[in-house]
Amino acid sequence: MPRIYLRPGSPVTQALLNVYQAFISAVGRLDKSLLPKDTLNRLRKHKLTWTDSIYLFHLASVAFWLPLMQVPGYPVKLLIPLLFAIALLVPLTSQFFLPASPVFAWLLLYYTSQFMPVTWRPTISVALLPALESVLYGANISDILTRFTHPVLDVIAWLPYGINHFVFPFVVAAFVWLFRPIEVLHLWARVFGYFNYAGVLIQILFPCAAPWYEIIHGLTPADYGMHGSPGGLLRIDRLFGGSGYTVTFSNAPVVFGAFPSLHAGCATLEALFVSHFFPQATRYVWAYAGLMYWATMYLSHHYLIDVVGGGCLAVLFFYLYLPDEFRNPAAATAQPAGSRAAPRSKYETYDLEAPFRGNAARRQMMVDPADFDLSESSQASDEEEMDIAYRSPIIENMPGIGKPSGDSGPGRGKRVSGSGRSHRHTASIASLIREGERGPEEGLFLSWRAAFPGRPSQRTRCGQ
Repeated sequence: MPRIYLRPGSPVTQALLNVYQAFISAVGRLDKSLLPKDTLNRLRKHKLTWTDSIYLFHLASVAFWLPLMQVPGYPVKLLIPLLFAIALLVPLTSQFFLPASPVFAWLLLYYTSQFMPVTWRPTISVALLPALESVLYGANISDILTRFTHPVLDVIAWLPYGINHFVFPFVVAAFVWLFRPIEVLHLWARVFGYFNYAGVLIQILFPCAAPWYEIIHGLTPADYGMHGSPGGLLRIDRLFGGSGYTVTFSNAPVVFGAFPSLHAGCATLEALFVSHFFPQATRYVWAYAGLMYWATMYLSHHYLIDVVGGGCLAVLFFYLYLPDEFRNPAAATAQPAGSRAAPRSKYETYDLEAPFRGNAARRQMMVDPADFDLSESSQASDEEEMDIAYRSPIIENMPGIGKPSGDSGPGRGKRVSGSGRSHRHTASIASLIREGERGPEEGLFLSWRAAFPGRPSQRTRCGQ
């Protein structure tokens, strides 16, 4: 049965092959054990260091925020730490949940902050950010960018702000898992989780109104009983006839979290991380970050000072958590241990042009031996009758083999001349290519021919 390959050299084909091979290797590196005793044994052998004290911070964070959670209430919310503990005990899941504990800590903080008593909360600042914007930049940049709107601009701003912001962190994690060592994936989880945790904590301790509040309410004092607003994303809801963003932002846990902009900060962090570990994507990821900066202000969700604050916070956390061993570009772009590159076809290996059938639009590669058969003249020159694919190696210092003799027995082909230049170079390469298509029976037969070159035998074509 013929084997069919996609056309070699195609960028899309090569990319898909690389992803497939990386996925197979990544799955092979996983710990597939389901026994909790394996985790306990690993814990007994672990030597505690001062960096492990961060887990005490996680326990304290859970002990503080979980009792404040009102929805769900007791005893349902106790399932959260119980299920998380089970996930940590099973080796298959603990290799993901333990490094992702900073992300879960951030999500717990963000959600439960809405249940904080009002008496604990600081006063909301309404006029500080626009005043700083005017003092530092000479004008309200966000107000200038929102004076002209258009449906096309709305969609361009909506894609990074309303979709990619929630999807891109998973894309980065997936590519790091596939193409970089597992330590890089753990680094991404730590940096991303602690950065967002610190950002939400600043928003809680330093609440500030966003530009949409100034547009709707002016500079009137705000209170925690007010609902949020989708800002410019309201135009997206109207454009598509939905209310998803209106409902989501109206019930957001953190309503007055303008400073710092976590949308701009996450885009900056992703740009720093991707450009460091995947330098070939630097220009694209920074273009995405620049688009996000504009979208946050165009949609009336942040001032320029919020964007600058989020970007500075991202830079701080990235270089604070970047270990020394990954500061070297060679180490940052190293492949994971045991990874396999995409297999190259034999035509790429021997630098041959693959044969094609059909018109130029299809150009589907064929690897059928019958379609890629060689003529008699291409297999051997006029001076030799023996198929070069079945020619036994010439071993020196052995009688009857090392030197060509004039008396050749019946059925024995002519020896190649001592210069070895009579056969064509293309025929030797073709024989190497056809060698990969021999079956196991042919391989045994050819091994027998090589061991006993003097015995006559019927010439056999490869692939028939």
